[in-house]
Amino acid sequence: MKLLEERIKKDGKALGKTVLKVDSFINHQVDSEFMDALGKDFAEHFKGCGITKVFTIESSGIAPALMTAKYLDVPMIILKKQTSKILNGKVYQTRVTSFTKGTSYELTLYQDYIDPSDKVLLIDDFLANGEAAMGASRLIKESGAELSGIGILIEKSFQKGRKRLEDAGYYVYSQARIGRLDKGVIEFLPEDAPVLEGVDEKELLDK
Repeated sequence: MKLLEERIKKDGKALGKTVLKVDSFINHQVDSEFMDALGKDFAEHFKGCGITKVFTIESSGIAPALMTAKYLDVPMIILKKQTSKILNGKVYQTRVTSFTKGTSYELTLYQDYIDPSDKVLLIDDFLANGEAAMGASRLIKESGAELSGIGILIEKSFQKGRKRLEDAGYYVYSQARIGRLDKGVIEFLPEDAPVLEGVDEKELLDK
């Protein structure tokens, strides 16, 4: 998606081989009009998939997921990173490890907000190792529903996430695919570029 690529070129900052700073318009200060355009693109891309709910993981995916749900005219569900006291144990849960932050959390979904007949679209801001998306897929599978697609704003194609998700049988659409990052360097891949094998973040940091 050229719109997102151009915005990353203009306002994004590559801080190293794995870190892209986009907090001025995506995950700290949020450009609502821009998010509306991204959500409209996701909705157009997945409009023939029979989506009944849009899922995201708190918190950076909420803005694009909400706009996507608006254009698909379906509810948006936020997967929590901890159990709320008001959920009363009626939850699906799975442990997710963040390689970037070096932490783990319990990804939580209230059972009342998903049905076995649902066709779910998962929206997230970044795809690197795919751990968060795989965690979400486990919750959706446990409920009996179908994960019909995964929409990503920014894919770090040099890491293993996309291959991991596609090997698991999931369809991934990324609005911007980054083939290489380095300090001051951001290189994009075409949307239809072959899936890379990917490397672990630790391997990148060790180089």
